[in-house]
Amino acid sequence: MGNVPRLQLFALDCPDPLELAAFYSRVTGFEVESLGDVKPEDVTWIELVVTGCSTLAFQKVKNYVTPTWPEGPVPQQAHLDFTVDDLDEGETYVLGAGATKAAFQPGETFRVYLDPVGHPFCLVLAS
Repeated sequence: MGNVPRLQLFALDCPDPLELAAFYSRVTGFEVESLGDVKPEDVTWIELVVTGCSTLAFQKVKNYVTPTWPEGPVPQQAHLDFTVDDLDEGETYVLGAGATKAAFQPGETFRVYLDPVGHPFCLVLAS
């Protein structure tokens, strides 16, 4: 690929990187990287461990403001899509992991959920 940029990771701002990393670990099955000698309260950045493709990272920010999707003063800014073979089974899975189903559902081949700090994400029916 030469000098063509390759996606390394996608980072989500949040108030508690360990908490959000644990949520997405439950959703994806990917492990959270080791803290090493870092105390949990000192974590400002952490990633999921993924081999062979890009990963998710979680960055602590002061004064984090939850998105107000689909309307309101704070736009969603970004969202993640996860493919599933069955929307109902996928929904049961992500709700069990700690997601909340969004009140507004704009489509039939995907469903919108919110992670524990309010980032919207979708389960998309595999085609």
